[in-house]
Amino acid sequence: MDEYEETRPLLVNDEQTDEDRSEQDSYLDKVKNGKLYIATFAAVLGPLSFGFVLGYSSPAIPELSKIQDPRLQLSTEEASWFGSVVTIGAALGGLLGGWIVEKIGRKLSLMFCALPFICGFTIIIAAQNHWMLYVGRVLTGLASGVTSLVVPLYISETAHERVRGTMGSCVQLMVVIGIMGAYITGLFLDWRWLAIASSIPPTIMLVCMCFMPETPRFLLSQGKRKEAEEALRFLRGPDAPAEWECARIEEAYNNEEQSFSLADLKDPGVYKPLGIGIMMMLLQQLTGINAIMFYAETIFEQAHFKSSDVATVIVAATQVVFTAIAAAIMDKAGRKILLILSGVTMCVSEAVFGVYFKLTVKHNNSSLTSVLLDAQGSLAEQPPTDLAWLAVGSMGLFIAGFALGWGPTPWLVMSEIFPTRVRGLGSALCVLTNWTCAFIVTKTFQNLMDAITSAGTFWMFSGLCALNVIFTAIFVPETKGKTLEEIQACFKGTYQR
Repeated sequence: MDEYEETRPLLVNDEQTDEDRSEQDSYLDKVKNGKLYIATFAAVLGPLSFGFVLGYSSPAIPELSKIQDPRLQLSTEEASWFGSVVTIGAALGGLLGGWIVEKIGRKLSLMFCALPFICGFTIIIAAQNHWMLYVGRVLTGLASGVTSLVVPLYISETAHERVRGTMGSCVQLMVVIGIMGAYITGLFLDWRWLAIASSIPPTIMLVCMCFMPETPRFLLSQGKRKEAEEALRFLRGPDAPAEWECARIEEAYNNEEQSFSLADLKDPGVYKPLGIGIMMMLLQQLTGINAIMFYAETIFEQAHFKSSDVATVIVAATQVVFTAIAAAIMDKAGRKILLILSGVTMCVSEAVFGVYFKLTVKHNNSSLTSVLLDAQGSLAEQPPTDLAWLAVGSMGLFIAGFALGWGPTPWLVMSEIFPTRVRGLGSALCVLTNWTCAFIVTKTFQNLMDAITSAGTFWMFSGLCALNVIFTAIFVPETKGKTLEEIQACFKGTYQR
C-alpha cells in the first residue's frame, strides 16, 4: 500500500505530461507558418544589415588606403581602427539593447536600431575626414549590437518549438549573406556607393516591421492579454486556437518572479543559463574565427589565386552554404550534436593549420608581413613541397565547421535559455561578452603571434576548440523540441519528460 501511494503521484504526473504533450502536438498540427515566416524575414533584415556592416570594411579599406584625398586616406593603423571600432560600438549596443528591449519591447527596439544603421552609413557617405568615418562605423556597430540581441529574442518569442531552431539559425545565415553581399557589391561599386547600398536593408526593415506584431510573451508581461492573442492569431493562422497557447504562456509567466533582484542569482533558473550563455559567447570568439578570416587573402595568394577579392567572396559563399545547412537541420539534428561536430571539425582543422605554419614559416620571425614573405619564400625555394593546398583545405574545413555549429548556435541558444524577467539583462551580458572578446582577439592577435609564433597561436586555438567540445558535452542543454517554458523548467529541475 505504501509503495502504491509513493508511485501514484509519479504515474499521475506521467499521464498528465503525456496528455499535455498530446494536446500541444494537436495544437501545432493546426498551425499555419506563413505569416510567421514573413515576420521572421522582416526581423532578419536586421542581421542582413549587420552583415553588410561587417563586410563593408574589406572592400572599402583598400580603396581608402589609396585614395588621393589626404583627409580620408587611411594609414595601416587607421585602417585597423576603421575595421575594429565596429566591435566597440556593438559592445555598447548590446548593453543599450538589453535596456530598451525591456522598456519599449522587441518590435520597437528593432525599428529603433534601423536609425543608427541608416545614420551611420549616411555619415560615411558624407565623410570629409577620418573622424566622420569612425563615427559612422561606431553608429553602425551600435546598431549591430542592438540587432544581435533583439532579433534572436524576437524570433524565439514568436516561433513555436517545431521551427524555432531553423528560424533562429536564420539570424547567422543572414549575417553571412550580408557579408557576402558586401564583398560582391564591393567588386562593382566604390566605397561611397557601397555605403548607399548597405543602407537599403535597414530601411526596408524599418518599413516592414511597422506591419509585424509585438511578441506575445512581451505583451503578456505587460498585461496586454487581448493584444497577445491577436499577435498569436497573426503568427499561428486562423485554425489554431490562440487562446490555448496564450493561456499556457500566461500560466508559466504567473508562476515566475516578475522582477529581477541580485538574490535571483542564487536561483539555478537564472545562474545556470547566464553562465552557459556567457561561456558560449566567449568560446565562440576563442575559436579563432577572426584570425582565420584575417589570413584568408594571404592563404589564397599563396595558393596562386590571382584575385584576392574573388577569394573573399568564395570564403563568404562557403559560410553561407554551411550556415544554410545548419539552419535546415537544426530542428532535426539538435543544437548539441551540431556544436560537438563543429568543435571537433575546427579543432582538427586548426591543428593542421598549425602544422602548415610550422613547416613553412621560420621560427624566429612571426609578424604578419614576415609570415607571408617567409611562407612564399619557402614555397618558392621548394616547389615539390608546395603546401598551399593544406592551408586552403584546412581553412575551408574550419569555415564549414564554424558555420555548421558554433556560428549560429550560440545566438540561438542565448535566445532560448533565459527566463522572461532576466531575458534582456542576460542577453545584454552575452552580447557584451561576445563583442568585447571579438575586439580583444582582433587587436591582440599580432602580439600573440609575436609571443608564441603563428603555429603556436593556431595550436592554442585548436586546444580551445577541444575545450568547446568538452564544455558542450557537459553543460549545454539540448533545447530541440522544447517550449521556452520547458527549457526554463529544465534549469530549475522541474521539467518532466
